[in-house]
Amino acid sequence: MSALPNCPKCNSTFTYEDGSMLVCPECAHEWSASAVAAEGGEQAAVVRDSVGNVLANGDTITVIKDLKVKGSSLVVKVGTKVKNIRLVEGDHDIDCKIDGIGAMSLKSEFVRKV
Repeated sequence: MSALPNCPKCNSTFTYEDGSMLVCPECAHEWSASAVAAEGGEQAAVVRDSVGNVLANGDTITVIKDLKVKGSSLVVKVGTKVKNIRLVEGDHDIDCKIDGIGAMSLKSEFVRKV
Protein backbone atom coordinates (compact mmCIF):
# COMPACT_ATOMS: atom_id res chain seq x y z
CA MET A 1 0.00 0.00 0.00
CA SER A 2 1.07 3.65 -0.33
CA ALA A 3 2.87 5.67 2.33
CA LEU A 4 0.16 8.33 2.60
CA PRO A 5 -0.60 9.58 6.13
CA ASN A 6 -3.81 8.73 7.97
CA CYS A 7 -6.63 11.28 8.02
CA PRO A 8 -5.99 13.83 10.82
CA LYS A 9 -9.72 14.12 11.48
CA CYS A 10 -10.92 10.50 11.69
CA ASN A 11 -7.61 8.57 11.48
CA SER A 12 -8.77 6.60 8.42
CA THR A 13 -6.09 4.70 6.51
CA PHE A 14 -7.92 5.02 3.16
CA THR A 15 -6.59 8.47 2.20
CA TYR A 16 -5.79 9.30 -1.42
CA GLU A 17 -4.19 12.12 -3.41
CA ASP A 18 -6.26 14.52 -5.51
CA GLY A 19 -3.82 16.88 -7.19
CA SER A 20 -1.88 18.61 -4.41
CA MET A 21 -4.50 17.75 -1.76
CA LEU A 22 -4.99 14.62 0.33
CA VAL A 23 -8.59 13.42 0.75
CA CYS A 24 -10.30 11.07 3.21
CA PRO A 25 -13.19 9.16 1.57
CA GLU A 26 -14.77 8.31 4.93
CA CYS A 27 -15.21 11.79 6.43
CA ALA A 28 -14.58 13.92 3.26
CA HIS A 29 -11.80 15.87 5.02
CA GLU A 30 -9.29 17.53 2.65
CA TRP A 31 -5.86 18.81 3.63
CA SER A 32 -2.70 19.93 1.90
CA ALA A 33 0.04 17.39 1.30
CA SER A 34 2.63 20.15 1.81
CA ALA A 35 1.14 20.91 5.25
CA VAL A 36 1.86 17.32 6.30
CA ALA A 37 5.49 17.71 5.22
CA ALA A 38 5.82 21.05 7.04
CA GLU A 39 4.47 19.63 10.30
CA GLY A 40 7.52 17.45 10.70
CA GLY A 41 10.14 20.17 11.17
CA GLU A 42 8.84 23.69 11.55
CA GLN A 43 5.74 25.13 13.15
CA ALA A 44 3.19 27.07 11.12
CA ALA A 45 2.78 30.78 11.83
CA VAL A 46 0.03 31.61 14.30
CA VAL A 47 -2.77 33.72 12.78
CA ARG A 48 -4.64 36.02 15.16
CA ASP A 49 -7.80 38.06 14.64
CA SER A 50 -8.23 41.78 15.38
CA VAL A 51 -8.55 41.24 19.15
CA GLY A 52 -5.80 38.63 19.51
CA ASN A 53 -7.74 35.35 19.38
CA VAL A 54 -5.89 32.52 17.63
CA LEU A 55 -7.63 31.43 14.41
CA ALA A 56 -7.70 27.88 13.07
CA ASN A 57 -9.01 26.15 9.95
CA GLY A 58 -12.78 25.67 10.10
CA ASP A 59 -13.45 28.57 12.50
CA THR A 60 -16.36 31.00 12.11
CA ILE A 61 -15.50 34.70 11.95
CA THR A 62 -17.30 38.05 11.72
CA VAL A 63 -16.17 40.99 9.58
CA ILE A 64 -15.57 44.11 11.75
CA LYS A 65 -15.30 46.73 8.97
CA ASP A 66 -16.99 47.39 5.61
CA LEU A 67 -14.66 45.92 2.99
CA LYS A 68 -14.82 46.93 -0.67
CA VAL A 69 -14.34 44.05 -3.09
CA LYS A 70 -11.57 44.98 -5.50
CA GLY A 71 -12.70 45.08 -9.14
CA SER A 72 -16.38 45.07 -8.21
CA SER A 73 -19.06 47.34 -6.78
CA LEU A 74 -19.81 44.80 -4.02
CA VAL A 75 -19.15 45.50 -0.34
CA VAL A 76 -18.72 43.01 2.50
CA LYS A 77 -20.74 44.64 5.29
CA VAL A 78 -19.86 44.88 8.98
CA GLY A 79 -21.19 41.88 10.89
CA THR A 80 -21.07 39.47 7.95
CA LYS A 81 -20.59 35.98 9.39
CA VAL A 82 -18.19 33.71 7.51
CA LYS A 83 -18.15 29.99 8.30
CA ASN A 84 -15.46 27.37 7.71
CA ILE A 85 -12.41 29.53 7.00
CA ARG A 86 -9.12 28.19 5.67
CA LEU A 87 -5.79 29.72 6.73
CA VAL A 88 -3.16 30.32 4.04
CA GLU A 89 0.29 31.92 3.78
CA GLY A 90 0.61 35.48 2.54
CA ASP A 91 -0.71 39.00 3.08
CA HIS A 92 -4.37 37.94 2.91
CA ASP A 93 -4.17 35.00 5.31
CA ILE A 94 -7.80 33.77 5.28
CA ASP A 95 -9.52 32.04 2.35
CA CYS A 96 -13.29 31.74 2.62
CA LYS A 97 -16.59 31.72 0.76
CA ILE A 98 -19.02 34.55 1.52
CA ASP A 99 -22.71 34.10 0.70
CA GLY A 100 -23.78 36.39 -2.14
CA ILE A 101 -20.19 37.27 -3.08
CA GLY A 102 -18.23 34.04 -3.50
CA ALA A 103 -14.67 32.98 -2.80
CA MET A 104 -12.50 35.66 -1.18
CA SER A 105 -9.27 36.22 0.67
CA LEU A 106 -9.39 38.34 3.82
CA LYS A 107 -6.83 39.87 6.13
CA SER A 108 -7.06 38.67 9.72
CA GLU A 109 -6.89 42.25 11.03
CA PHE A 110 -10.45 42.91 9.74
CA VAL A 111 -12.16 39.90 11.35
CA ARG A 112 -13.11 38.67 14.81
CA LYS A 113 -13.57 35.06 15.90
CA VAL A 114 -17.14 34.13 16.84
